[in-house]
Amino acid sequence: MHLRRIKGMLMINVLAIAAGLLMGLCQMWKPHIMVIAGRAVMGFYCGLSSGLVPMYIGEIAPKDYRGALGTIHQLGAVIGILISQIVGLDFVLGNDTMWPLLLGLSGAPAVLQSVLLLVCPESPRYLYIVLGKKQQARLSLLRLKGAYDPAEDLEEMRREKEEADKEPRISIFSLIASSVYRRQLFVALMMHLSQQFSGINAIFYYSTSIFAGAGVGQPVYATIGVGVINTIFTLVSVALVDKAGRRTLSMAGLGGMCCCAIAMTVGLKFQNDYSWMSYVSMAGIFLFVSFFEIGPGPIPWFIVAELFSQGPRPAAIALAGCCNWTSNFIIGMTFPYIQEWMGCYVFILFAVLLLGFTVFTYFRVPETKGKSFEEIAIVFQKGRRTDKGNTELQQLKTSSDA
Repeated sequence: MHLRRIKGMLMINVLAIAAGLLMGLCQMWKPHIMVIAGRAVMGFYCGLSSGLVPMYIGEIAPKDYRGALGTIHQLGAVIGILISQIVGLDFVLGNDTMWPLLLGLSGAPAVLQSVLLLVCPESPRYLYIVLGKKQQARLSLLRLKGAYDPAEDLEEMRREKEEADKEPRISIFSLIASSVYRRQLFVALMMHLSQQFSGINAIFYYSTSIFAGAGVGQPVYATIGVGVINTIFTLVSVALVDKAGRRTLSMAGLGGMCCCAIAMTVGLKFQNDYSWMSYVSMAGIFLFVSFFEIGPGPIPWFIVAELFSQGPRPAAIALAGCCNWTSNFIIGMTFPYIQEWMGCYVFILFAVLLLGFTVFTYFRVPETKGKSFEEIAIVFQKGRRTDKGNTELQQLKTSSDA
């Protein structure tokens, strides 16, 4: 993350293209080895891109549209999920003959992104605050926003740079150990945990079997319906996030998902006694996904960039992304066993977790809508001992300079 943002994204696209080739050409050697290798390389790419892309978007976006532009990152992901669900149908590419092409196409978006990145301007914040290149930052702003006076934006970056000069470029381990950023880090990690431990990926990964258990005749098409709802409500979030605010949408989404998890449990419990209860389960699943995309889905990906200043931001995004993907892996691997153990009550577990995350968001997550990075930092400085914080920052700066 110390590379320029555009160059960094171009470099990691090599991983996605290589992964696509490994999987697409898997029948040329040992298919199982090449597919596993391709999936592993693609996993590295996903981890890196989920950090770099939101950070770049957060740095180039005006503060009044930072939420909407940040949510577009999630919109791209859900559109990709929907497309993959459609092309994965048996009569398209999901069959015994075409499946290598299906897997190989996963590298195609990286090729498209590489071409488009060549015309994208570098992050002006990175150019000015990190590299100290004011004139290049000015040109980048003009490329982003067209003909306008960039004086106000440059002044905001100048103040940010003054603050950034007081703090070091912090490593992941220093960030974990530092008490200065502990509040921001705790909020960031909890936001990502709330996204994964909400149970959403249990729905995405096992939706076909869940729909089959709920009595749906063609569960694969119901799963595509989930993808459509996913996309529609991400668009709703794009429209609302800079009006309603991050905190409000996160609480609404988590609270709504909690109620839906209870509804799904009731539907699964009584579907054998009352046939119409299968519709309750289906409605619960669709609404669960809808509430997820309103807030808990997109917001954690970009709010981390808002919570941290330039110095600790790369480390914080890397740590939050690691937390997210690790939680994703845990849910994906353990859900079948939890479902077998708890049966129809499996979503009660997620309901309890969602209630806890809703309460946490209410008490600990600040509203960042329409605030500059400087104003957000002040929120976390309240109640903190200034002398102790300044001393620790100086120690971190000294160690990083050394």
